[in-house]
Amino acid sequence: MFYTNVETLLNTNCFALLPEAYAPFDPLVDVLPIIPLLFLLLAFVWQAAVKFR
Repeated sequence: MFYTNVETLLNTNCFALLPEAYAPFDPLVDVLPIIPLLFLLLAFVWQAAVKFR
């Protein structure tokens, strides 16, 4: 039973399409969720630069 629920979740389309007026911004919308991860990596680089004081 658990496996069938997982398969159902994986097979459903969780992504929504942008309205047609915003279609040119689709590549930008694909990249935007990565930005918080870049800030997290920047924090580690910053701490390495100041030797993790």
